Amino acid sequence: MNCRRSTGRVYAQSPMGPGNVSCRDSLLRSDRLMLVFQLYSNLNDLWQQSACGQCVTDGFIGLKNDMLFFMATLNQTLTCFDKYKQGNHTELCKNCKSIYRALNELYSGMEENQTLCIDIEDAMNMTRRLWSRNFGCSFPREETVPVIAVSSFMLFLPIIFYLSSFLHSEQKKRKLIHPKRAKSYTTLMNIQDKQS
Repeated sequence: MNCRRSTGRVYAQSPMGPGNVSCRDSLLRSDRLMLVFQLYSNLNDLWQQSACGQCVTDGFIGLKNDMLFFMATLNQTLTCFDKYKQGNHTELCKNCKSIYRALNELYSGMEENQTLCIDIEDAMNMTRRLWSRNFGCSFPREETVPVIAVSSFMLFLPIIFYLSSFLHSEQKKRKLIHPKRAKSYTTLMNIQDKQS
């Protein structure tokens, strides 16, 4: 059986060719340096590492619904950026905040579901760079408030401890123990003079 098909396609589960070697292996390893095989392996590795299968439907017919929804939300965000990028960026930050936050939450959800591919990651990195660096926008995260509250409490905890310890402890007056033999320093000096 000949390994070349009339359409020129080679399938992963192709029939066996001469010498009981699959047509796929026969064609991919036909030259001495195996350039076609190395190219195929490198492209396959790139495809796997980029998680391109997360964004493309089975059979490579089109994009998955998650990818299409993300791209639509991304386009809305970029349209908002374009609309307000001239002039004062505070208008952009205020008017595009909700759509940018929606895009950010969509990305976080896709990250948790592991439905990201490299195209989505690159698009989100570019959008975040525009939002923070180019336009100077930011919005406080909800988790910063509890962190600041707990940090403040921990900072003042030693002060509260030492202050309460000082206020609730009994202050003892220092009592000097007076020697019974020598009433004063001058008397002690007189005694020493008499002995010499």
